[in-house]
Amino acid sequence: MRRTDRTSERGVALLTVLLLVALIAILAGTALEKLRLSTRLGGNAVAMDQARAYSYAAETLALTKVSDLLKTNSARVTLAGGWSDRPIPLPVPGGVATARITDGGNCFNLNSLVVETAPALYAAYTPARLEFARLIRLVGGPSASADSIAAATSDWIDTDSNAIDLGAEDGSYGGQATPYRTANTLMGDPSELRAVAGVTPAIYAKLRPWICALPIAKPSKINVNTLLPEQAPLLAMLLPDTLTVEGARQALLRRPPQGYATVAAFWATPALSAMTSGDAQAQTAVTTTWFSLNVDVALGGTELEQHGLIDASILPARLASRQWGEPG
Repeated sequence: MRRTDRTSERGVALLTVLLLVALIAILAGTALEKLRLSTRLGGNAVAMDQARAYSYAAETLALTKVSDLLKTNSARVTLAGGWSDRPIPLPVPGGVATARITDGGNCFNLNSLVVETAPALYAAYTPARLEFARLIRLVGGPSASADSIAAATSDWIDTDSNAIDLGAEDGSYGGQATPYRTANTLMGDPSELRAVAGVTPAIYAKLRPWICALPIAKPSKINVNTLLPEQAPLLAMLLPDTLTVEGARQALLRRPPQGYATVAAFWATPALSAMTSGDAQAQTAVTTTWFSLNVDVALGGTELEQHGLIDASILPARLASRQWGEPG
């Protein structure tokens, strides 16, 4: 019996040692995995910070380019020189940062759906609402709901809580599965339109290339010298029932290489002279004060996207907004 007991005790001791070894191995493996993950996360954070620093450098380079462009062409901004959407490379250690600049004012400014009646107080603006509804129809949006979408967007931005005709205020959103309220202030990004009553993902996808959210409650002036032929709906929306999208496209295709010296010269062309309106002329220009900025940084295995809005109303140009990642 004593020999059996001793054998059993040795077996138990061996089993205990084996369990301890297995437990220590598991703990060591877990600790090593956490260390490896922490090291990777730390490395990614360092790489991302470095990429972001390079994007700031590319941003500064782009601001200088815009300022130089306007100093050289203060009275007329055209596509001459191929500056629009041209890659501006900035070689950096281990990668490259590339900036692209385009005209950021050739769009429908959602914030023009209101007018500022007092500091930080906004009221719905009917002419812009009708214009937005026309644009929705011109780009293939739903004709039946174009007026209600435009009205609901105006209500989203205006300060009061009284719904305009066909509009939508807090009561239209409070009963949803996830209730929310209207912003009652200027939109900070076009992606906010997705929260407006009547705007589905499909409708937003159609409208996104044509809209912007400039930080002013005023219409965006379309530069007739930089507007691309494929952006003809933005010109056609200014003249309801008189200028078709194809007519606007043809007018842009006949634009002289050096552009137009004045807005009056553009509207005096034979194709447009018979349909000119004062409101349309007021919403067009031959210069640009807003530019869109896109920066892509590739640094080893790290990629970073930056999108910004440049305000060039006063030189030197300055950055009005910045966001990271893909645009909404």
